[in-house]
Amino acid sequence: MTPIRTRFAPSPTGFLHIGGARTALFNWALTRRLGGQFVLRIEDTDLERSTHESERAVIEGLRWLGLEWDEGPHRQSEHAARHGAVVESLLASGAAYRCVCTKEELDARREADIAAGGKGLYDGRCRERLYGPDCGTHVVRLRVDPNASLRWDDLVFGPSGQDASEIGDGIIRRSDGTPLFHLAVVVDDLDMKISHVVRGADHHSNTPFQIAIHRALGAEPPTYAHVPLIVAPSGRKLSKRRDPVSIQQFRADGYLPEAMINWLARLGWSHGDQEIFSIDEIVEHFDLAHVGRSGAQADPAKLDWLNQHYLKQRPSETLFEAARPFLEAVAERPIERDARIDRLLDLLRERASRLPELAERARFALVEEISLDPTAAKKHLRPVALEPLEALIPALEGLPEWTEAALEAAFEDTCRALGDLKLGKLAQPVRVAVTGSAASPGIYETLYVTGRAWALARLRRAVEWIRERGDA
Repeated sequence: MTPIRTRFAPSPTGFLHIGGARTALFNWALTRRLGGQFVLRIEDTDLERSTHESERAVIEGLRWLGLEWDEGPHRQSEHAARHGAVVESLLASGAAYRCVCTKEELDARREADIAAGGKGLYDGRCRERLYGPDCGTHVVRLRVDPNASLRWDDLVFGPSGQDASEIGDGIIRRSDGTPLFHLAVVVDDLDMKISHVVRGADHHSNTPFQIAIHRALGAEPPTYAHVPLIVAPSGRKLSKRRDPVSIQQFRADGYLPEAMINWLARLGWSHGDQEIFSIDEIVEHFDLAHVGRSGAQADPAKLDWLNQHYLKQRPSETLFEAARPFLEAVAERPIERDARIDRLLDLLRERASRLPELAERARFALVEEISLDPTAAKKHLRPVALEPLEALIPALEGLPEWTEAALEAAFEDTCRALGDLKLGKLAQPVRVAVTGSAASPGIYETLYVTGRAWALARLRRAVEWIRERGDA
């Protein structure tokens, strides 16, 4: 059997949309499972809207997700001469013809046909007039056999399509001489030997005309699969203004690529009750038979849950690299990886669902000056805490090494010296003094990742803060 060949063909007119990324993933996973080839084709024939910046955004987004292609990126604009030659060959064979009807004439005849109970299709006025290239302003239409069937068995939606009489003779070349999207797509798919076209359900209605073009070229259409569109949790259409829809935005918001891949894979596809998939598991299990037909709801809570899972699973070195820009944004300085930073991230990764949240929780260990939460300070930095803090500071100052074990010993010695003071009576004031909050990892771990100099300075400031309240 000929190996499967699929393609992802985005238009570079903006960012990489999550719908496009999901389509790329489905093509990539299907191709990898079946040992075929995955082609990247940039459909940049919309010259007014296509930009190199958008093309770079698409490519960077795919690479961030780990979706590498086997061929490309091919650019549709580079094949303009080929598209033009195909139109000329269709004209020469009689499979296409020139149409000189003006827009005003077409609109008037369409309205009249609809008023008479028709479908408003082109009425074939120029079909047999055999206009030549010198006929003036014109478009080129495909001569569609009205008795033909333009049906196919979609791998997701099942039996699909319609009779050719329901679509009429569609345009394949505009009056400015540029080919329409349908013609260019079909020619590129044929030239690139694409065997399976897996794309969004918004293209489902385009397929009958594209099948007609394939047949006019004497070629068999590829196998089609149209995947459901992604919708908001409420079921409404995603909005660029109201919803996060850009892969770049999800990345900037602190999501990990493995979480995004897992989330995208489950938007419309399932494998039993399994929710968490590694990229290798997606490749192993992915098939089109388990892609649903209804809109796939993009639940942000599910993405947060997955992201927290992968934050917990990440090795320290790759977690640091992912978190680094967010840590540096909080610290407002470069951050280098060391044992203390690794420990800090390990302590906090269990409590965060996204990288900015992780970085914000790490603030106490990244910046020299912190602010005290008023409620926590009022509750824990009271006069009763003054003696324990004053006893602990010299014990910490005298430590030969700043380790969690040494810090634990200093706390135990201080509590004993204060008449077996309960640890919480000492730990909570220290926690608030050092982090500004009443919640943090274990107190010894917190002091270790904060560092000797900053921790001692904050404890001294806390003592002064209690004294300055005037009720010591």
